[in-house]
Amino acid sequence: MSHRMLGFAFAGADLLLEIGADGRIAFALGASETLSGEAETSLSGRPWRQFVARADHAMVAALLDGLEPGSRAGPLVVSLAAAEGKPIRRASLCALRLPQNGGAVSCAFARAGGAAGEGLLSRADFEAMAAKLADDPGLELALVELAGLSAALDAAPEDERGPLTDQLSGVLRSLAHRGEAATDLGEDRFALVRAKGEDARALQSRLKRLIELPVTPEAGVIAMGGVESSKQAIKALRFALNSFVEEGLTEARPETLGQALDTAIEGALTDARALGATIRDRQFRLTYQPVIRLMDGRVSHHEVLVRFGEEASPFPTIRAAEEMDLIEPLDLAILEEALDVLEAQPKTSLAVNISGRTIASDAFVARAEALLKARPTVKDRLILEITESAAIDDLAAADRRLQALRAAGCEVCLDDFGAGAASLAYLQQLTIDILKIDGRYIRELQHGGRESTFIRHLVNLCRELDVKTLAEMVETADAERAVRLAGVDYAQGWYYGAAADTPELKVKPPAIRPALAR
Repeated sequence: MSHRMLGFAFAGADLLLEIGADGRIAFALGASETLSGEAETSLSGRPWRQFVARADHAMVAALLDGLEPGSRAGPLVVSLAAAEGKPIRRASLCALRLPQNGGAVSCAFARAGGAAGEGLLSRADFEAMAAKLADDPGLELALVELAGLSAALDAAPEDERGPLTDQLSGVLRSLAHRGEAATDLGEDRFALVRAKGEDARALQSRLKRLIELPVTPEAGVIAMGGVESSKQAIKALRFALNSFVEEGLTEARPETLGQALDTAIEGALTDARALGATIRDRQFRLTYQPVIRLMDGRVSHHEVLVRFGEEASPFPTIRAAEEMDLIEPLDLAILEEALDVLEAQPKTSLAVNISGRTIASDAFVARAEALLKARPTVKDRLILEITESAAIDDLAAADRRLQALRAAGCEVCLDDFGAGAASLAYLQQLTIDILKIDGRYIRELQHGGRESTFIRHLVNLCRELDVKTLAEMVETADAERAVRLAGVDYAQGWYYGAAADTPELKVKPPAIRPALAR
């Protein structure tokens, strides 16, 4: 009994379970009914798996299997098994294997709030959680590579892959802070936040012993600390994780998050200088994708698309510009180039993308007004397409700026409606001329169903507000037919042609069919 009481005391628990080598509960003491809804006498002799929810079986099994005599582990937040219709209770679990207790494990449970995890976190959720823990000197970031994992899973029978993946997830969670702070980074690489005390080599040995797959674990650790804010922690974590994903476990790995932050800032400054030079020296090119007026099949205007070097997509560069506060000068540079094209080609109309972050700048609006005033021939041939890559925080202020630009001779289009932050609140509070419907709805529109109903109601709403609608990602004849039937005004996509180096005023085959009557 003294051994059991020692195990009970080490966590100040509400309930102590002693689990024998056969996996059954040999002894129960404490507030069993409070935690499990059952009397402690009913627990003795039952497998511990009947006490813990199925979703956490693999994690708890790994915790118990990993305990050496005299060692302890936890706390982990676990869900407890509950009868059908009963609420799930959660508890914090600590485990201790006493050398003189015949191989039994003392498991101390204490009531815990919040939600227990049921698998590895997404990377975004992991970064958010790790950032909150970044100033805890008792924790560290562990980077784990399981060489051969993908090949081993591919070689396993199909019906075994799910259980093997669950077992792997359970092992990693059993080592992570509260059983939660672990994530899959892809390419057989993982990260977790865990308590200090075990070096990387010991962690590798533990993983090798616990994982039921022929893998070769490698691990490295980065100490928490050295950052002053959650924003800095996120930056340092992203740098450390990105470096691990791209390069693996190199000797140049930072020893602390603070060092990772310093390196990340140095790299960001270098990238910012390079991107600034790209903007200043106009080291980008513009391409033009036609937008078709479905009423008569003619070209209405072209959307201006920016390209950087040989990149397949400009999105990473644009996202970097937003993060480095360089999106406004980039948007302004593209606008200036587009205005030159409009001035040189009097029959052309263009839509230029403007970030939601840029439209929050009074300086940008003033500069755009001056550019338009200096080029009176472009009036009514420029559309500013407000992208949702950065959400607009103050819609009322944004609308005042948009109305100033409309008064200067622009039309305004709201991009990506139906995705991310762009929602009915935008349509309600921003006075616009055109609404571009996100492509995911257009791809599904031809199949009918909810998307079709949504588009029809949206088109009718816009018509009542005197707002034109534009469908993007129209790639097939069936898609075009569907948007026509829905009453959409404009269409854009590969069906009418890819982006070209010059704005063509006629659409190449396939030919545009006459519009159907509404």
